[in-house]
Amino acid sequence: QVQLVESGGGLVQAGGSLRLSCAASGRTFTSYRMGWFRQAPGKEREFVAYISWSGSSTYYADSVKGRFTISRDNAKNTVVYLQMNSLKPEDTAVYYCAANREIPTITVSSPHEYQYWGQGTQVTVSS
Repeated sequence: QVQLVESGGGLVQAGGSLRLSCAASGRTFTSYRMGWFRQAPGKEREFVAYISWSGSSTYYADSVKGRFTISRDNAKNTVVYLQMNSLKPEDTAVYYCAANREIPTITVSSPHEYQYWGQGTQVTVSS
């Protein structure tokens, strides 16, 4: 059974940091492209960050560029991380990781390109 399990969410003050993790299991994800998305109440799911299977290519939403860093560890079972620094109240959302084997570069920000999704982890940033 394919599973993506996020962890690391929580409550943090503005300016603080959190590191989210996404553990993949059920199949070999070393060749899969991975992404992070988030969804705030009453809003659509939005792209946060993307990483290629090798980790050599990354893309970020403008709203998080320079503050968030995506990385991955393919050593055993794939784990994808999202290091979030200088957090703002507007970063408050449920954060999801997602994966797919093939994703055209020009569409990495579209949630429709991802086949597998985790259950999400809540991030709340207080002002």
